[in-house]
Amino acid sequence: MTRLTVDGVYQHIRGVCFKNGPPGTVGAETEWFVLDAADPAAHVPTARPRALVEAAGPPPNGSKITYEPGGQLELSSLPAPGMAALHKALAADIRHVGEALAGGGLVLAGHGVDPVRPPVFQADHPRYVCMRRYFVSGGFADAGTAMMCSTASVQVCLDIGADPADAGRRWRLAHALGPVLVAAFANSPLHGGRRTGLRSTRQAIWTALDPSRTLPVHDPGALGGSGDPAEAWTRYALDAPVMVVRTPSGEWAADPGMTFREWLGKGEPDLRDLTYHLSTLFPPVRPRGWLELRMIDALPEPYWPVPVAVATALLDDPRAAAAAEEAAEPVAGLWAESARYGLTDPALAAAARACFTAALEALPRLGAAELVPLVDEYARRYVERGRSPADDPPPSREVAGGVRNAAARKAAGNQQKTDAQA
Repeated sequence: MTRLTVDGVYQHIRGVCFKNGPPGTVGAETEWFVLDAADPAAHVPTARPRALVEAAGPPPNGSKITYEPGGQLELSSLPAPGMAALHKALAADIRHVGEALAGGGLVLAGHGVDPVRPPVFQADHPRYVCMRRYFVSGGFADAGTAMMCSTASVQVCLDIGADPADAGRRWRLAHALGPVLVAAFANSPLHGGRRTGLRSTRQAIWTALDPSRTLPVHDPGALGGSGDPAEAWTRYALDAPVMVVRTPSGEWAADPGMTFREWLGKGEPDLRDLTYHLSTLFPPVRPRGWLELRMIDALPEPYWPVPVAVATALLDDPRAAAAAEEAAEPVAGLWAESARYGLTDPALAAAARACFTAALEALPRLGAAELVPLVDEYARRYVERGRSPADDPPPSREVAGGVRNAAARKAAGNQQKTDAQA
């Protein structure tokens, strides 16, 4: 394949990652922890859900099923022509998978972080093995393992924009809304069976990772800025360390010790290498030919559609977008505050209330009036009260089991040390 140059990287990112087109298409990826209904604190080997899901056949609406390194099950919808169609299709596919798992005594659980079970690495694909080695070599072993094995999210996928100006506006708004979405949907206050002091422990885990590939690309200090998002993403990609390379023998090697820009200087990478490198960058807003919003904690039934509906309304409806820009500007960049305080922070709470009001008004205009009752229910239960699911009482049965299991593991470890010393 033809070797890349810096200009070639710019051309690819501008033409592929930021391909313009009229907004309206919506997609979503929902990640779920798989629990044993009889023992929610027990680890479930990935082979169990795989067998049950494969026996049930593919989801009726074509969602792709994959498994994360810790066994989290992910359903990625097909692109849909609007929020209403997306909700109908993905809800049916989630129901299909849930029924298949129920036949084997398993259930899907929506949490941003596994609340009780410690991370267990179950993946054997070279990508994930090398990813784990990269995080270990970079000093991010604990956060990397927790991210891969113990976190789950709802990811919203929306169009880039009708033209470069529209793409720039949507890019800046998506970044500015990030802290509001983190706070409003925070659902990971527990880790290892204990409260962490955070509403979104998932967001904090991602923040603790390699900042060259997980920090936001855009600094939304001023929503009215005129920066070029394609330029910003290109710089971000060029300056990020290479996580994994394929050797001449076809093997995978982790952490080659250079940025992508430095690799280009050696004249080695091609377009396939660039595409793979971009897939190893994890900012909260990632351009992939669409905007992928990655900052939202996984939510349980029935609420997983709410962040998809709210984010879609705020970016796709012009009136809602104008209201969201005004509401989000005072809190743009408050990523750490949103993870720690959620909607107990007065400024974030005010921004969330304004954004939910705008979204509720916009959904009928977008042909998704049937989602208004669910979004309104969520707003009344949480947003209007300055709360998120993180402020609900913990799932006591899971937590108790997790604490017992942790105590048993600690006791077993202490006994092993005693035996070794003897």
